[in-house]
Amino acid sequence: MNNIDYIVKKSGSSFFWSMRLLPKPKREAMYTIYAFCSHIDNIIDGSMSIKEKQELLKSWREEIDNIYNKVPTTEIGRRIYKNCMRFHLPKEEFLKLIDSISMDIPQPLQAPKMDDFLKYCRGVAGVPGNLSLRIFGCQDENIIETLATSLGNALQITNILRDVKEDAKSNRLYIPREYLIKADISSKDPNEVIVDKNLSIAREELAKMAAEDYAKAGQIISFLDKKTARPVRAITAIYKKYFDIMQNRGWEIISPKPQISKFNKFSLALRAYFGK
Repeated sequence: MNNIDYIVKKSGSSFFWSMRLLPKPKREAMYTIYAFCSHIDNIIDGSMSIKEKQELLKSWREEIDNIYNKVPTTEIGRRIYKNCMRFHLPKEEFLKLIDSISMDIPQPLQAPKMDDFLKYCRGVAGVPGNLSLRIFGCQDENIIETLATSLGNALQITNILRDVKEDAKSNRLYIPREYLIKADISSKDPNEVIVDKNLSIAREELAKMAAEDYAKAGQIISFLDKKTARPVRAITAIYKKYFDIMQNRGWEIISPKPQISKFNKFSLALRAYFGK
C-alpha cells in the first residue's frame, strides 16, 4: 500500500484508466477504495485455509470500526482514513462489501438463486459504485443507491460473462440458477456447465439483464451534473466496450476473453470523460 497508484496500474484494471483524469484528492480516494476492494478479494482468492480467511475478514470488520473511531491499526486502514473519510463515506457500505465477498466462503458460489445473485452484485460492485459517487460529488441518496445498484449490476455481469471460463477453474459459477434452468441446464458444476451446449442461452439471458441495467444507468447518468457524470461515463464506456465485443461475437463464445489495449482504454475513458 506504499504506492497505491502503482498497485492499481499494475493490476491492469479498467478502473485505473477511467480514474486517471480526476483531481488528485478524488483520484487518491478512488485508488484507495480500489486497493481496499482488491485486498479483500485477494483474501478470498488466496491459498489460506478457510478458517484463516474467516479470521482475516473478521479482523477487517473490526478495522472498519477502528477507521470510524479515528484509530485505524493497519496501513490500508490509515490510507482509507486519510484519503477517503473527507468524503463522508458510510460505514455500512464497507461492511456490506465484506459480507458480499464472504459469500464465496466456505464454498465458492455456484449457480446462486437470483436473490443471492443480486445481493452479491450489490456488494461487490454496488458498494464501490456507492462510495465512488460520493467521492465524485453526488449527494442525492436516491440517485446514489439507484445508480450504484443498476450500474454495479451491469459492470459485475460483464465481468461474470467475460470470466466464466476462468471462474470455472476456481470452481465458481455466478450465472443465476434461474437462467440455467431456463437454458435446460440441470448441473451446477462449473466445469460441466461451461461445456454444456446450452450455456449460450443462459449467458444471453444474463446479458439481457446487463443491457437493461446499462440502459437504466445511462438514463440516471444523464441527470447528473457534468463534473459528477464524467468519471461515471468513463468507467461505463470501458466496461460497455467489453460487453459489446462479447455481444457482437455471440454468447456461445467463451474464449478467448475480450481484450482492450491500455491505449484504447484510455482513449475510451478520455472520449467519455469529455463527452465525445
